[in-house]
Amino acid sequence: MEQTWSIRLIRFAAIFGLIGTFMGSHMAGAGDYAMRPIHAHILLVGWLSVFAWGIFYKNYQIKSKKLVAIHSITGMIGSLGLTIGMWMYNINPFNLGDTLVMVLFIVGGSLLLIAFILFVVVTFFIER
Repeated sequence: MEQTWSIRLIRFAAIFGLIGTFMGSHMAGAGDYAMRPIHAHILLVGWLSVFAWGIFYKNYQIKSKKLVAIHSITGMIGSLGLTIGMWMYNINPFNLGDTLVMVLFIVGGSLLLIAFILFVVVTFFIER
């Protein structure tokens, strides 16, 4: 189970890494750094954190297989939700209502926070 989630997390992180580096390249070329906070969160949350979780699951066996799945799903949805919510909050390309955009941003961030809490719990359930 950990091996399956490991590769899923690493692939998800690789996509975020590609998006984040593309954004950075575009910002540098355009000389417009308005998307800097979104770029940073894509690389730190979507690439670095998710990749680290994938490597952790590659190297450790976890007693609670269901906890691995719940953490991984929550982490991927939270990473995606936070970065899309942040993008919509800062740019609002679809002219959605401020309340809806704020809710999307908060839900994504909250799911990511839950994922980090779950990861702390997971680290105490490794098989020796």
